[in-house]
This record gives sequence, structure tokens and C-alpha cells, in this order.
Amino acid sequence: MTDNPKNVVAIVDDDPAVRDSLQFLLEAAGYSAVTYGSAAAFLDGDADWPACLIVDQHMPEMTGLELAAQLRRDGANIPVLLVTASPSTFIVARAVLLGIEMVAEKPVGEDDLLKFVKDHR
Repeated sequence: MTDNPKNVVAIVDDDPAVRDSLQFLLEAAGYSAVTYGSAAAFLDGDADWPACLIVDQHMPEMTGLELAAQLRRDGANIPVLLVTASPSTFIVARAVLLGIEMVAEKPVGEDDLLKFVKDHR
């Protein structure tokens, strides 16, 4: 990663089309974005922690909530936007306990996404 990590938005989603569209949107708005196809790929990355993280809840092997929990255990207080197709009461309650800043229903609105990123860069 060539940018200062404090200026980079990380996107973690197992769907390549979603990753690409979110990255395109963020870069068109003037932000630097890096994508990962899984939570493990993000955790295994050699880059510093990003300014903020946009993560899908429903992914194989490790969910967005599980990734956020791991980050908190590692001492990383990265602002997280959790995106889910079904924002159940359980998911929202668990997100609050983990300090997740925002839970958004898919498809996340452009304005909400850009406001989240702007507020955390």
C-alpha cells in the first residue's frame, strides 16, 4: 500500500462485484481504497490498519462480526461499517457491543457510505 494507511479505506467482501463497485465509488469520490476477498485476507495483510473498514457480515469462514471481534481483541479500534442483507436485532446488538459505528442494509446507500468514510478519514 503506497498511501498513508490513515487515508485508506479497506473493503472486505467475498463478492468481487460488490468489492469492485465500492472501490470504484470511493475512488471516484477521491478516496483511496483497498479490497480483500475475505476476513482472513485482511487479517493476513501486511499493511497497517486503515482509516476505516467496510465489511460484509455474511462471508464464508469468518463473518463481519467475527472480524470486528478479532480486531477488538487485537487492540485495533478501526471504525467499522458493517453491511448486511438482513440487519437482525442480534446483528445490530452484537455490533453495538463491538463498537461498530454503523450497520447498513444492502445495498448501502451512496450518501451513507460516503458520509461514514468522510467522518472517519
